[in-house]
Amino acid sequence: MTTHPTDDRSTLVTTPDKHTAHLHLTGDLDRTTADELLALALRQIAEQPELRDLHLNCARVAACDPMGLSVLLALHRRTTAAGVHLHLDDRPPALDRLLTVTGTLGPLTAPPGRSSSPTG
Repeated sequence: MTTHPTDDRSTLVTTPDKHTAHLHLTGDLDRTTADELLALALRQIAEQPELRDLHLNCARVAACDPMGLSVLLALHRRTTAAGVHLHLDDRPPALDRLLTVTGTLGPLTAPPGRSSSPTG
């Protein structure tokens, strides 16, 4: 298992095996940190070519603004295109509310190959 802090302000990356990476997020996911998260996640995908599961541990995310939501959606598109399943783990209630209100909870948390729309 590899563990290393990043140059990004508040993200720790752990790689328990060649198929899995965990990004442990801390603080706000907003316009000042969203680009850093996207760059870090894309770098992890590039550096770990056999990656299958990218876990974002959100337990310590204090807030998420529209830019933060936008980067989560962009990251979901990129991971899906790369054949990587994006996991939003340990979401705080405020993040779940935001995802529910915006209609993005299903698309961002549905298992691969499963429909995330209520109509199937």
